[in-house]
Amino acid sequence: MTSQTRTAVTTGDGVRLAHRFDGDESKPVLLLSNSIGTDLHMWDGQVPALTEHFRVLRYDARGHGASDVPSGPYSLDRLGRDAVELLDALGLQRVHVLGLSLGGIVAQWLAIHVPERVDRLVLSNTAAHLGPASRWDRPIAELLEAPDMRATAEMFLRNWFPAAMLEEGDETVEGFRRTLLATRREGVAGSWAAVRDSDLRRTAALIASPTLVIAGEHDTVTSAAHGEELAATVPGARFTVLPTVHLANVERPAEFLDAVVTFLRERP
Repeated sequence: MTSQTRTAVTTGDGVRLAHRFDGDESKPVLLLSNSIGTDLHMWDGQVPALTEHFRVLRYDARGHGASDVPSGPYSLDRLGRDAVELLDALGLQRVHVLGLSLGGIVAQWLAIHVPERVDRLVLSNTAAHLGPASRWDRPIAELLEAPDMRATAEMFLRNWFPAAMLEEGDETVEGFRRTLLATRREGVAGSWAAVRDSDLRRTAALIASPTLVIAGEHDTVTSAAHGEELAATVPGARFTVLPTVHLANVERPAEFLDAVVTFLRERP
């Protein structure tokens, strides 16, 4: 049976999280966790290939998409518990996890704090730490004072995609722009606070799940050096670099999918 359903669960602190399943219920579940400023549709281009092998579970993080947007800064612990509560509500005991950017930080948290829930782990275009913490305070304050999301949206797009994609009026880029403009500032600022306050550089060494770290050669948000450092910290982790900026899954989907699917389907 193939399911393509979108619904929501409510977390312990009363936040509604939208989520969606795609794929055959008999296949292993792959949980996807998103970048700040995106919703579950950031994976649309990869879902058809992924559902050949997995039942794909996507969700909108708090502050994004169709999920609720609570005020105040978010913590990594809260974002991690959101994912755990989602799995609990859906009766899923153990899943593969693929996270990109902040989604990759959440994925690290899951593998550290609830290792029994994580089978194989893919950490894409992410880092164990993006400091110093003070670098985030001004962007958070400026965003909350801004009249709208326009300037922030353009900053995100420049950080996510190569210049050629931005100059060509690429429809994929336009879709991400529309999502950014529809995203509430409180959600982005709250998520930036979670990044600001997190530091997994030591605890990432506790990750026991088989792990693949993917970095973008031209990524200015989470650099290839960040990825290399993370891969060196996680015991036995593999490391691969793709010729991309930040959204490697969108810019080079074929190479990204080949790396992810090959790794996730390996026999122990």
